[in-house]
Amino acid sequence: MARLLRQWIVNQLLFAQFDSHRDVCRKAVWVGLKVTLLAYGLNLAAHFMLYWLDLLPYALGSALIIATVLTPPITFIVSVAAYVAVGFAIHDLGVSQAEFRMLSRTDMLSGLPNRRAFLEQFDRCDREKAMLVFDIDQFKAVNDTYGHVVGDEAIISVARVLAEVFSNCCTCARIGGEEFAVFSCDMPFGEFAALGEVARNRISGKQIETGDGRFCVTVSGGLARALPDEQFGEVFSRADKALYSAKSGGRNRIVLCY
Repeated sequence: MARLLRQWIVNQLLFAQFDSHRDVCRKAVWVGLKVTLLAYGLNLAAHFMLYWLDLLPYALGSALIIATVLTPPITFIVSVAAYVAVGFAIHDLGVSQAEFRMLSRTDMLSGLPNRRAFLEQFDRCDREKAMLVFDIDQFKAVNDTYGHVVGDEAIISVARVLAEVFSNCCTCARIGGEEFAVFSCDMPFGEFAALGEVARNRISGKQIETGDGRFCVTVSGGLARALPDEQFGEVFSRADKALYSAKSGGRNRIVLCY
């Protein structure tokens, strides 16, 4: 009986994940009511036992009145306050952890997933995959001519186009500097390659504002189809080789690695 009672108490005090502070308060009231009923019942049982053993130093009626007036409100207030205090701390900690996880997997400049997040999602997909690696053409010249702030704007502009074109059907990431990667999971290879060309064309037609006027950037891409059981590093290496072929072949094009 004691073990069951102990387990019940533990179950009531276990703190789960809370969606909001309101959720904490709602659960605190519910737990407070149950703890109050338990405490009141134990108080009454103790008084009746003392009365039965003839150890109660005052009249049973008076004892029950005192127990009824004092035990429920005190127990309820204390238990709710304690639950709310700990529940708020757990909720805020959970929010902080979620934000930290998001920040650790997001490239802060482009808003896209970073290399780490991209790699994890790629390896989690166990269906047919393909990868596109993009690189902004002559990006050093952009920085040297217009400055790093405009260079950052170029990166953001390319990231937006990639996110728009590939939307929810693929995973886009900025994997370093002016380099981006996209992978498809269970998408027809021809459709994925066609989306790559759409993205390349849109990027080349997008104008970026500067204090001295407007200019356009282009991207080169390398496309590789993942072979069965091929890991991220192997697919990325082949796509990267195709990317350099696109660079050496005149830029603003996508080359397929066979």
